[in-house]
Amino acid sequence: MGSSRLSARALLGLIGELDPSRALYEALAERIRLLIMDGRIAVGTRLPSERELAAQAGRSRTTIVAAYQVLRDSDYLISRQGSGSSAALPDGRPGPETSTRMIDFARAVPPPVTGLKDLFAEVSFRQALDGRGFDLQGRLELRSVIAERYSDRGLPTTPEQIMVTMGGQHAIALIAHTLIARADSALIESPTYPHANDALRRAGARVITTPVTTGGWDLDHLLEVLSTVRPALAYLVPDFHNPTGASMLPEERVHIIDTARRMGTTLVIDETTADLNIDRPWDDGPFARHARRILPSGSAGPITIGSLSKSIWGGLRLGWIRASTSVIGRLVQARPAGDLGTPQMEQLLAEQIVRSLPRLLAQRREFLREHREVLSALLAEQLPGWTIPRPHGGLSLWTRLDRPASSALTSLCEARGLALVAGPKFSIDGAFERFIRLPFTSPIADLDDGVRTLAMTWAQLSGARPVRREEPHEVGFV
Repeated sequence: MGSSRLSARALLGLIGELDPSRALYEALAERIRLLIMDGRIAVGTRLPSERELAAQAGRSRTTIVAAYQVLRDSDYLISRQGSGSSAALPDGRPGPETSTRMIDFARAVPPPVTGLKDLFAEVSFRQALDGRGFDLQGRLELRSVIAERYSDRGLPTTPEQIMVTMGGQHAIALIAHTLIARADSALIESPTYPHANDALRRAGARVITTPVTTGGWDLDHLLEVLSTVRPALAYLVPDFHNPTGASMLPEERVHIIDTARRMGTTLVIDETTADLNIDRPWDDGPFARHARRILPSGSAGPITIGSLSKSIWGGLRLGWIRASTSVIGRLVQARPAGDLGTPQMEQLLAEQIVRSLPRLLAQRREFLREHREVLSALLAEQLPGWTIPRPHGGLSLWTRLDRPASSALTSLCEARGLALVAGPKFSIDGAFERFIRLPFTSPIADLDDGVRTLAMTWAQLSGARPVRREEPHEVGFV
């Protein structure tokens, strides 16, 4: 236990504004409880006396006494005669030195798809030793099967239009550093994939945003930003958007391509989640296929990013860029500053995988369907005040909380052995405190344990009683 003491003035500075809709003593107790739970008041810190706090705050001593009593009753305050009152945590809450198995709700990473082990066995080590070993654009055989898949899906593509990369993130960073000049503006969605935002900013871009929700894009806003700002680049995730799970309608894609063409904006389309369809009743094919009937012959068109890391296995760091041959040429020239090519073994395995994608994706679809249903049911049962979306694909649920406390929830869950990423991580300005991304890629036992921890922590954070697992229609303590 620490022995520091917090003055009344310092405590009031931490407390800030209180909820006017609640009784003053309740709002004060709740605020102090939150400060203790997220570590801003360390366990063992002595709080000011009731009399001192009442005088400094200009409130009646009765109000402060009542607030402190609420904290004592809930074990957030320990009072001893002659020693004052000290901050504490309730029994059962893991302390900072408590060892616990960490459940991962932070990363949306599914396990290896069924059948991947068999494909590993088919890779020839002798093939991997053939050739130079350094290839900035990627093995011709792999580029050919990737190009063939695009062509089969309505976007004629040649191997020369493909560059193999070390995953989707590598592709985003390479594109940003090659095509963005310092102080160029770049359009991204809000919320968005955080590391795309990081890559664009590191390349020197001035980032602007357009909103997207679980219901889709504000197309009027997006087109207006393209028309008025004329960004050099626009990064979009049109299929099973990360993190909202939304999918862009075909007619919206046509409008965006046409406007970007007229404004001179390069579209960078992230399709790393496009193969994660669970039950969307339509498939529009590659986004860039719409450009064929809009753009003049020979023009560059959208740049497309693909990857096997999300659809097949996170440990397979292999992706690709599909673009015009002129853009690919620029990327090849720029690449040596960061790396000298994708490893040969991964490329040989990827060639086998791309040829087997229809079978592998069907297996992945069943995995995602089952896990989405399990997580949705657990959340609806144990956290009925939250808004649970039902995306047609992707890896996670962009869940709306019933109060803006995503960061506090994330901090407290981490202490209980549950890793989360708070909603503001997906913004560029600290927004989305009312949202949290919950992947459904973990084992089902972890989904069960994780939601139990979420419910218990949320109840403690909000002062409510968690829903009992055994009797979902009754309320009581877990």
